[in-house]
Amino acid sequence: MELNLHRLWIFLKVVEHQGFSAAAHALYMSQPSVSNQVRRLEQSLKVTLVDRSGARTRPTAEGEVLATYAKRVFLLADEAVAAVQQVSSLEHGRLPIGGSTTVGTYLLPALLARFRDRHPGVECDVFVGNNRAVAERLLAGDIGIAVVAGGPVATAQLLVEPVLQERLVLVARTGHPLAGHTGPLEPGLLAGECFLMREPGSHTRTEQERVLDSWNLTGTVSRSDVWGPEAVKQCVGAGLGVALISEHAVVDDVERSGTLTILPVHPEPAPRPVSLVRRRDRLLSPAERAFVTLLRSPDGIWPRELGDGARDVTHLADTGENAAVDRPATGG
Repeated sequence: MELNLHRLWIFLKVVEHQGFSAAAHALYMSQPSVSNQVRRLEQSLKVTLVDRSGARTRPTAEGEVLATYAKRVFLLADEAVAAVQQVSSLEHGRLPIGGSTTVGTYLLPALLARFRDRHPGVECDVFVGNNRAVAERLLAGDIGIAVVAGGPVATAQLLVEPVLQERLVLVARTGHPLAGHTGPLEPGLLAGECFLMREPGSHTRTEQERVLDSWNLTGTVSRSDVWGPEAVKQCVGAGLGVALISEHAVVDDVERSGTLTILPVHPEPAPRPVSLVRRRDRLLSPAERAFVTLLRSPDGIWPRELGDGARDVTHLADTGENAAVDRPATGG
């Protein structure tokens, strides 16, 4: 049995106006057309809905039941339209978003706080993992957008848009013998150090490998794998080794608590991009579009910097380099 909503609406107007002529006038239809639509509705339901014997048209018992449900159906339809309009206007909604470990820990919380200030009715769901895990969530459709260090595993399904930059710095525990060295260190002075490396699948791990290779230290230093930036910092502070880590992960440890110190090295690591990533074939929701607008704006910046930090926080939107690109990148 198929219930035609157009005919149901006409029937409801006949009941409310207690007649075919009055309903036709309200609907800007002819009376025969209204009568025909109600008759076809009766035929589809195999019941008589309207008592046509009196001076006034009245619903039958079956018609009264259907009219009650019809009112509920169209009230629910009005609520659905209102709900869609509220989501579109960002009065309500959800923002599922992903972030690579460093970005999700040290950038996204501040950005989401700014977003909620602008759109307090939107709830935020955050997934944080390394780039490989974030890319899997994007491809599965669990999240619509993500902000990651570097970019996702290469795939034709993802768009990558650089929006910020950051730099890795070499940190050691306070009091490390090399901390008192005058001027930047030559890489050869680090040959006897144990380097604490992020887990495989992390873009930071890829960058660590690249920097060690550029310093010609790949085969001359010992290594230990540590999962996550917070664990890396704790291990460095305990004296287990030194680490190349995001400058934004160690702001408090260097400038507030003083548990870690930066070892400047020449040449210093090149900056790496922080990228907005989304699926090519997915339309962004109003909440996702609003977050992307925030990220591209002057407010889409790192919340805290080492010192003045000006050289490492260039917002690519200000340099005209924020166009979405299709490019392979490693997994953060």
